[in-house]
Amino acid sequence: MQIEVTREAFALREVFTISRGSRTAAEVLTVRATDAGATGRGECVPYARYDETLDSVAAQIAALPERLDRAALAEALPAGAARNAVDCALWDLEAKRAGRRVWEITGLAAPGPLVTAYTLSLDVPEAMRAKAAANAHHPLLKIKLGTPEDMPRLEAVRAGAPDARLIVDANEGWTAEVYADLAPHLLRLGVEMVEQPLPAGADDALGDMARPLPVCADEACHDRASLPALAGKYDMVNIKLDKTGGLTEALALRDAARAAGYRVMVGCMVGSSLAMAPAVIAAQGAEVVDLDGPLLLAEDREPPLVYDAEGVHPPEAALWG
Repeated sequence: MQIEVTREAFALREVFTISRGSRTAAEVLTVRATDAGATGRGECVPYARYDETLDSVAAQIAALPERLDRAALAEALPAGAARNAVDCALWDLEAKRAGRRVWEITGLAAPGPLVTAYTLSLDVPEAMRAKAAANAHHPLLKIKLGTPEDMPRLEAVRAGAPDARLIVDANEGWTAEVYADLAPHLLRLGVEMVEQPLPAGADDALGDMARPLPVCADEACHDRASLPALAGKYDMVNIKLDKTGGLTEALALRDAARAAGYRVMVGCMVGSSLAMAPAVIAAQGAEVVDLDGPLLLAEDREPPLVYDAEGVHPPEAALWG
């Protein structure tokens, strides 16, 4: 088997900002796994929060042995972006060699379209109100927050999109005191869920606080090994393939999380349709879906995923799987 990794960048429609910084492009690694004349593809987004860079992840992939399957991959690499891109490429390769779709190979039901959140990045209140109004046709808006001055932003978004469902992502940006103060206002404004309000590893305070709205673990949950530490602190887990290390572990984490009593969210980094395609499979049946990465891009893969009034549709075979 030949494994090739290349760097690609996809320009964003506008600057995307969270509490940790801003970006103007989605910088990704694309993996192509070729064997017996067939090629499968996968994509990952290395993330500095997890000590990943384009160089470090590409080096992990380049060091893999030539004889490789998904089981060997799970032994060779930890959960993370490198394993994700290769795992998804191996799934795509298997599907193309078999002439079947990934869900047929796994025995899963055929996937359908999913309503996905649309993300409003962090900005001044006036700009966030305008963005909310311009995107109020999306049934679910995700608001990036995570600063001590978030209340004006929340009020502005609700004013701009009075009828939209809202979820909030603090990206570890609050303290326990800030979150306790904000929680009643989140409820007042109709927010349905808050994602990672406190830093992972410094979130024990969540176990001692009332949780009047569901709290979702993002940075605190990577794979199945993360689940025991979440008990009593979180109500949901956000499954991202760049954290789990691919579709294989994402499906296993989804099942384990449900068995442990958690609700499921499936999210993404800012990537192209190739990164979202396997996540659509993992997201079937999830309570919250946040796979809007391609909607934030000025350019995308061909053929791209289809987004319409029904949500995000499963990928064509020419894209993935």
